[in-house]
Amino acid sequence: MSKNLVFSTVGVLAIAASAVTAYGAMNAGPVMGPSSKIPRPAFRGYYDGHKDTYLNTDVSSKADAKAMHINYSAAIGGIKGLPEIYLVDGRAAPGQLAVFGSQPGEKDYSPLWSETLLTWKASATPVVITSDTQINKIEKTGTLTERSAHVVLNCPIIKVG
Repeated sequence: MSKNLVFSTVGVLAIAASAVTAYGAMNAGPVMGPSSKIPRPAFRGYYDGHKDTYLNTDVSSKADAKAMHINYSAAIGGIKGLPEIYLVDGRAAPGQLAVFGSQPGEKDYSPLWSETLLTWKASATPVVITSDTQINKIEKTGTLTERSAHVVLNCPIIKVG
């Protein structure tokens, strides 16, 4: 084999290997396009006594979507068996936040939540609620009630603790 043919073959193989490597690096999985940053309100909520950070992006209620300035999605309203997000309706203790029934890393975590509204009885003194376990204990005293809002929220938790 001639020296020129060997160098040409090695050169072509090197170029092909570089192209395959570059293609593989760029296409290591599904491509979503380049990322960018946008300003987006983030919220804090409680899970088992600590605060998590979450976004609120979509809701299955047109009225809620308009009020919260987020996307309306009728489709998510039909999803059943979701973990609960508890929101106090009416009087609340100062510093009360949403309360999550799960978080990332838990087997039942989902970014979609079934909205459950909590209401303090008129004779009750509201306290800050920080967990679903605490909700259950307070309900047994008869001073707090819960009801389904029949609304699904898309509120992914983006930072635990």
